[in-house]
Amino acid sequence: MNPPFLYGIAADSKHFTDREAETQRLMLNFENGLNTIIISPRRWGKTSLVNKVAEQMASNSDIRMIRMDAFSVRTPEDFYRIFATEVIKQTSTRAEEWLANAKRFLTSLVPVISMSSDPMNPISLSLKSVTSDYGEEVLALPEQIAQAKGIHLVICIDEFQQIGEMNDSIAFQKRLRTAWQHQHSVSYCLYGSKRHLLMNMFGKRSFPFYKFGDMLFLERIPLDCWMDYIQQRFAQFNKHIDKQLIEELYKYVDGNSSYVQQLCWLVWSRTTNEATNDILDEAKQDLLQQNHALFIEQMNALTYYQLRFIKVVLDGKTQEINHKSIIEEYGLGSSANVATIKKALQKKELIDLDGKKIYFSDPVFPHWLRQNCNLFL
Repeated sequence: MNPPFLYGIAADSKHFTDREAETQRLMLNFENGLNTIIISPRRWGKTSLVNKVAEQMASNSDIRMIRMDAFSVRTPEDFYRIFATEVIKQTSTRAEEWLANAKRFLTSLVPVISMSSDPMNPISLSLKSVTSDYGEEVLALPEQIAQAKGIHLVICIDEFQQIGEMNDSIAFQKRLRTAWQHQHSVSYCLYGSKRHLLMNMFGKRSFPFYKFGDMLFLERIPLDCWMDYIQQRFAQFNKHIDKQLIEELYKYVDGNSSYVQQLCWLVWSRTTNEATNDILDEAKQDLLQQNHALFIEQMNALTYYQLRFIKVVLDGKTQEINHKSIIEEYGLGSSANVATIKKALQKKELIDLDGKKIYFSDPVFPHWLRQNCNLFL
């Protein structure tokens, strides 16, 4: 299967467009052992970018890429277990080597290899602790393996913001940074889907990871870069979409990479020969319907004051949100209450901030709200 557009998962090289400058910068950082933090709104292609660079660097025998997903991490023990397992597995080629390396470099953990029902990963590795504190040993593991093999490791950790939501997170972040900043054969690429948490972790002086590495801020892929890509994907199947329609599609989802791919798919799947405005309108409604249950659930979880704040953002009056007239008009209570509401909605990932600008994190959400505001607002 080779679908013309791909969404919901990280894009492979066939579905990757633009990001030439970011790709070059990331490769240069990896080749020179620089730590990198990637910051952007969610679903703008961070994971796809890292995967693309890893694919391009696969032929470099002096550098080994290790990719880890921290989404399921809730405690330091979770992190240590996943971190050690992925480092062992991705620096070894066979199950026997997994065991040998685990036994050689980890005295506080016992490796267990078992058969898995997953056809993509038929053999799994797990590690069981034999002492109460094995964190220091686990964090030193990559440096030891890299030096033993005479290579440089680049450890890419997705959803790294999960570290910031642990109990006593600051103490754990200090432990990570203390260990990692002294490693010379290992560098780290840290990124995730919660922009505001990552900005706190890496952008505030009071946090342990402040100035840990090169901060790479992803911007929207420009409309011009999408034009040829989208038209070529349609043309491969003897279909056509004109530039005006692509521009309307792009603006509807505010250039969000994942939504551009998804909406293109919905248009493409309805098109026999020529994409039309009617087809795009149908695709938009399909996109809204696919998100309907999620948006309903999110709105049902909001308090009265949070719903009133949402109404202010929808009406585009966020610049005056602290003015007494706006607070009274929308029933927000007080300016202190506004700050509390804003922080809560940002944590729920419904809004995001760009300086003083407040906007919806999901660009499809306001379109849905305008059709369903009578249910809540």
